[in-house]
Formats: sequence, C-alpha cells, structure tokens
Amino acid sequence: MANHSPLLGVRPSARCWPSTYGVVGLAMILSILMATTLCAQSSTPWTPPEAGSAAIQNRPCANGGGGACGIQPGSGCPNCMMGVDCQNCWGSESRWQDMRPVQFAPYGPGGYAGPPRTAHLAQYRLRPGDQVRLLYLVTRRQGGGSYRLTPGDEVLIESLQDPDLVRGTLDRGLQIQPDGTLTLRLLGEVQAAGLTVRQLREQLEELYTEYYEEPSIDVTPVRTNTLAEDIRSAVAGQGGFNQQNLDLVVMPDGNLRLPGLGAVCVQGFTLSQLKREINLRYSRIVVGLEVEPILTGQAPHVVHVLGQVANPSRIQIDTPTTVLGMIAAAGGHLPGGNMRQVVIFRRAQDWRLISTMLDLRGAVLGKRPTPADEIWVQDGDVIIVPEKPIQVFDNWVQQVFTDGLYGIIPVDLVTDAIINN
Repeated sequence: MANHSPLLGVRPSARCWPSTYGVVGLAMILSILMATTLCAQSSTPWTPPEAGSAAIQNRPCANGGGGACGIQPGSGCPNCMMGVDCQNCWGSESRWQDMRPVQFAPYGPGGYAGPPRTAHLAQYRLRPGDQVRLLYLVTRRQGGGSYRLTPGDEVLIESLQDPDLVRGTLDRGLQIQPDGTLTLRLLGEVQAAGLTVRQLREQLEELYTEYYEEPSIDVTPVRTNTLAEDIRSAVAGQGGFNQQNLDLVVMPDGNLRLPGLGAVCVQGFTLSQLKREINLRYSRIVVGLEVEPILTGQAPHVVHVLGQVANPSRIQIDTPTTVLGMIAAAGGHLPGGNMRQVVIFRRAQDWRLISTMLDLRGAVLGKRPTPADEIWVQDGDVIIVPEKPIQVFDNWVQQVFTDGLYGIIPVDLVTDAIINN
C-alpha cells in the first residue's frame, strides 16, 4: 500500500501540521480585528470646527485675542489653540469632544524654561539620608535673665577685709572646675556653676562671716560663656567671633549628633522646627549660641520600573514625575506590555504595603486627553508593566510545545506516528 494520504495525495511528513506560530498568529489577528471593531463602535473621531464657524465664534479666546477666539473677519486666529483642561472636568475625566480654546503656549519660545508653577511641597520634612549644614554663631547675647556661671568660666574673688582672700587676677581669673566648684581659702570647695555673679557673691559673703564680721567680698567675672566657645571650637577647631559650619547627614534612625547635645531626633521636622528644637536645647546649657540649619542635599528619591519595558531599572527622580513619565524613562513599554493593568506597589507612612492598578492604554493610544490613572509617583514606588494575555499564552505555548514537547520529539516523527496509527 502506497504511503500517501488519501486526502491530499502527499506524504504524511509533508502534510501541513498546525504549528505554534500559526496558532499564535491566528489569535493575534483575531484580537486585532476585535479591538478594531470595538473601537469603531465605542469611539467617535473628533473633527475640529472650521475657522469662522459658529462653534469657534461663540467661544472666548483664552490667548487674549479680540472678539470670539480673537477671530477677525478674514484674518483667522493663528495663536489660538484648542485643547482640554482638567480643571474644567468638575471631578470627571474629559474627552476630546470637550476641546475648547486654551492658553496652551503662553511663553512662546521661552516655553522650554517652563512656567513657575506652584511649589513641589508646602513644607519639606527631613528624612534619613538628607544632608544638613548647621551654621554656628556665638552672638554674646542672652535672651533674658542674668547670666549663670558654667564650668570653665573665670572669676576674680576679692575682699577688702583681708587681701589674702584674693583669688585670681583680671588677666587670669579663678576657673570654675568641671564639677562646678571653686576652691577658696578657708572655705575649700564651693559650688559656683549655675549661680549668677550676684548669687555667688552673696553666698561667699555669708560663708566668710564665720571668720570675719564684714568680709566685704566682691566677685568680678573675667571670662564667661566658655561653653559656647568650646562648642564652636569643636565644630570648627578654631576660636574667634566667626560663623562656623557643621555638615551632617540624617542617620537611618532619624537622628543627628550635635556637639554638646548628643543625639537629636530630627526625622519629620521642617527646617524651622529643626532650628527651634536645636536652639532651645542649646539655650538650656549655654548662652549666646545660635544655630541656623540649611538643607544642602536631599536623600536619593528612586522608583523601580520592571516588566514589559525596554530598560527595567532603578531610576532616580529629582522632579515631580508621573507613571507614564517613569515608563518613558525606562525606555517605554514593549509591544507585549499590558498598559491596561499597570501595577503600582507603594509603602505608606508606617511602611505598610498598598497597591493599585492603572489603565493607561487609552492615554498611550491618544484616546484619553486627561487620564485619571496618570498619577504622580512617590519615592520608593515599584511600577510593573505586566504581559498581555496573548503574550502570556504565547509564552506558555513556547515553553510547553515548542521548547518542551517538540524540542524532545521532532514534529515530523509525531505526525508520522499519528497518521500511521
């Protein structure tokens, strides 16, 4: 019996067998036809009104032209553009049918610099990784009250009754020890830190009455506010009445370590709050020291884009950016990318995970002028452009049949075995 097909008159090995690519190609053709039919049924193409028509003449020109849209008889309106403004949507999404005259290019050739716009943030709050410069200034001023002595200050102790009680000179006074005491004749150690000059004089006057009827003690400050000098010297390594800088980075625990204060939690502070907090803490231990914080650098702001994009990567952002802007920065979406189901993973304030799914296909195809799903990205967002269902099916067929079954057993052998049996 001849080994020929009774239907085609050819050998079974030469008979056309449906291949993987044929199935995928047929499915893609059907999908394109269905999409074309749906678009034709659901969308009506917008046609701009002709110059001088009633639709144009009844609308005011947003570009400052005279008359309705600035049109003069026989002159036209070359600078008037039609567009869609989301502020006219009243909470809903506009369509191209809602186009009206808009001020689309008010800056002309200077548009590359962009409009001033509003501030990115009402208040910037510090976070780990931010770089802060602290300007230290010894002002010699005290907000209120009398100056209180601190360790390191120098005073001159004198007595009109007994010259032997004199301690220190006007050039070099008697220094208050680190424990806050002074060592005096007949009295030994006397607490001085935390007292005003008047309080110290009255205290010594009272203590010396045990030895003299009228001690006549006088206290003269020789060198004061030494703690402020010590702090400033720790910052800059030199003395003098000069402004000194200290550059710090907010640590992962949200703290800054400052001379004389130690760790100070600053995460979530504005610069004005940081200034008030630091100066308040310093005012409790030192007089005449002012600190002015300046933000010199922000912690990196990054967004991760992966999936069906040309260059999946970790992208740093330094300006307000939308989801489509991030996808464009990643090289754009691939033909197999499902722009109807773009997934966003985001960490909330307390690090809990929240997510959403966006439909950006209409925006990419130019069918939605103000897409509601075109949202701003945040630092740390993860954007995923998944595969289209047809792409997923094609990959499955590729793995199971083309690379799997047919990779092990050639198609010709399979078809010959089926026909022969």
